[in-house]
Amino acid sequence: MIGNTLSIGIQGIQDGMVGMENAARKIARGGVDGPQGTAEGAGNLIEPIVDLKIYERSVEASAQVVKTADETLGTLLDMMA
Repeated sequence: MIGNTLSIGIQGIQDGMVGMENAARKIARGGVDGPQGTAEGAGNLIEPIVDLKIYERSVEASAQVVKTADETLGTLLDMMA
């Protein structure tokens, strides 16, 4: 059970990191893909910036899941020792 929870947390971190990389790539290309100096070009950056923040929070939440699973496992091992 704890191992499964740990795996889910780690997978969440990995998925979030991939999402952050993709959003960062879109932000970096923002000035290149859209017409420069136009509202349309700037509008292309809004979604990836929001996505970047969402993925950041996702990674933080998944890291907390991993931390809690680790602490729970440590407590169980201490109780058995």
